[in-house]
Amino acid sequence: MLSGLSADAGLLIAARVVQGIGAGGLMALIQVIIATMIPPRELGRYSGYFGAVFAVGTSAGPLIGGLIVDTGWLGWRWCFFVGVPFAVVALVVLQKTLKLPVVKGSVKINWAGSALLTAAASLLLIWVTLAGDRYAWLSWQTAALLAGTLVLALAFVAVERRAAAPVLPLWLFRTRTVVLAIIAGLAVGVALYAAATYVSQYFQLAEGRSPTMAGILALPQILGLALASSVAGRIISATGRWKPFLVAGAVLITGGLTLLGFTERDTPYWRLALAMGLLGLGLGVMLQNLVLAVQNQVRPGQLGAATSSVSFFRTLGGTIGVSALGAVLAADVGQRVMAGLGVPAGGSLSRPAGLPAPVRAVVEDAYGQATGTIFRYAVPLRTTNAVTADGPR
Repeated sequence: MLSGLSADAGLLIAARVVQGIGAGGLMALIQVIIATMIPPRELGRYSGYFGAVFAVGTSAGPLIGGLIVDTGWLGWRWCFFVGVPFAVVALVVLQKTLKLPVVKGSVKINWAGSALLTAAASLLLIWVTLAGDRYAWLSWQTAALLAGTLVLALAFVAVERRAAAPVLPLWLFRTRTVVLAIIAGLAVGVALYAAATYVSQYFQLAEGRSPTMAGILALPQILGLALASSVAGRIISATGRWKPFLVAGAVLITGGLTLLGFTERDTPYWRLALAMGLLGLGLGVMLQNLVLAVQNQVRPGQLGAATSSVSFFRTLGGTIGVSALGAVLAADVGQRVMAGLGVPAGGSLSRPAGLPAPVRAVVEDAYGQATGTIFRYAVPLRTTNAVTADGPR
């Protein structure tokens, strides 16, 4: 509601912070509740259901948002208002139907650890967001921001070692499966958020599609994610074997990102659909099963900390990846436009549809080739993802 009612950018950002806090807590809490209610052997099936629902919501959001943006009399504010009825219905249904055992005890919040972790992550995000635009990647600003991130991270570790209720329990990192799952989660987060962001942007800026059509064209990834989550979850519950699915998911993600690395302005849609489908299948297999692998390594009382840690690093990886690849995209587009037109790139590059035809062709071609470039930059990500997926036991 606050986002839709925002009168300026400051209030919109503040409202989105509140929304992010709620969404982050819900994502982890839902998986903890599922692990608490469901027997371990059935956990894979229900985690798959959760992944499928997540995929449907992920696909419905861009489609509905694109339709709202394309409908002039609604406006962007309704992109936020449209979610309010769903939230109210979910709140009422959960209050009426969700019955969990109540365990009373003292709860301590590690405010110092929370503040240090937030500050360290924020400083890192500021660096990857501004590097390559406001200053060079190799510059004193980069050194200062990375040094600040390191200092805050070390302070966070020192606080967590003494905290009665640590935000990110350090004992998690003594378990091989947890460490490898977190590393793989970072890589999966980059693949998930980068593909969702830049493939849709490609359709709008390189092919001139409307937001609604861009959402429709991106459906192969979401459908693949939903299908793989449901099927893999049921098979894991039936067989008890999850490691082969993590390896297969890593291979599928690698294949999808590799194909996306060949993207250009005139790439046939069937090739893009194949790449998105492979990527979606890989993500569907890995997203929830990485959480499942970690949950199987900890005691019931540790489910909350373990699950939220995987979710945190996956989101952090996705955010850093989108920011870093966005900086690469902007720099690459600017260089290609400069080479094609002989003039520096301007602010109108975000709206190529309004440019004269010859200029528009150059800009759209730049966006098309730059999209392929950022996915080729994910080569180390693909290697990391494949190696770590084979590690959990």
